[in-house]
Amino acid sequence: MKALLHTGGLLLLALASFACVEPEDKPSNVHDLRVLGVSTEKPELIASTCDQTPEAFDELAEELTYRALLVDPAGEGRPIQYTLWACADQDDRTCKNEKDRALLAEGTTVAGELTLSIRPGAARVADDKLLLERVLEEDAYKGLGGIRMPLVLRAVAGNEEVYAQKLMVFWCPVVEGMTANVQPVLPGLRVDDVAWPEGEPLELSGPGPFVVTADDVSALEESYVVPGLRLQAVHLKEAWEIAWYSTLGEFSLSETGGADFGGQEGRHRVEWEPAEGAAAQEVTFWAVVRDGRGGSSWLVRRARWNP
Repeated sequence: MKALLHTGGLLLLALASFACVEPEDKPSNVHDLRVLGVSTEKPELIASTCDQTPEAFDELAEELTYRALLVDPAGEGRPIQYTLWACADQDDRTCKNEKDRALLAEGTTVAGELTLSIRPGAARVADDKLLLERVLEEDAYKGLGGIRMPLVLRAVAGNEEVYAQKLMVFWCPVVEGMTANVQPVLPGLRVDDVAWPEGEPLELSGPGPFVVTADDVSALEESYVVPGLRLQAVHLKEAWEIAWYSTLGEFSLSETGGADFGGQEGRHRVEWEPAEGAAAQEVTFWAVVRDGRGGSSWLVRRARWNP
């Protein structure tokens, strides 16, 4: 199987030796090896100057925490081999060009949150050139929209193989008012207007549907400044998107939020319905939030559902 998915800034490429996913399969229903989310802390780095000095490149070489949400519901705790590359070309979805890539980390893990310390801004390619410089050379806009370095995770378990690409953003203060992005964090979730705590599973019964909502995030969505084509300050505001996943049943929407062309934001409200004929079981849910600027995080919740 070979499938290409683009989910709110995270590009996923799934490869496997078995048959392709059936047409009725829902993206929100998780039953195989996947990377549901990737984040870096900080979401972006901004140098103090736009001059290409050694000091500026040192500022962009700061150590970051890389996190990937690896899920493998049917894996029963099997080992997952991973490799994390940084490369120069955004179109190189698997970082296959050896001359333009740098190895950041590799090892073995299990399903859950993979956490790594990396310094992509310090990575060098085969000719000992800074990878950041190669990314800038590949960029048609020469860094006007930020230097966007692809970070590509490859995860392998059994006969399943998945790739996840995230663009790490490096900036300089092109226009006045630019500040570094702050990671989006969901304050909480509710089911049928009841708070959904972390830890112990929430008790649910019946055929549903159950209404799942996110606590209000409007006060957390940042206003920010980016350079326009004429190097003027363009003022924007985030409109967070949430991707919804579960190990059983399906959501009425795979994603919520964002904004339309008129700037009207969508509501973070979905309905979850268990699979017809399913037996009582514990269900895992994930809500992955993205701010549209490279920032991302997630909440994990559990429910004990009984028909």
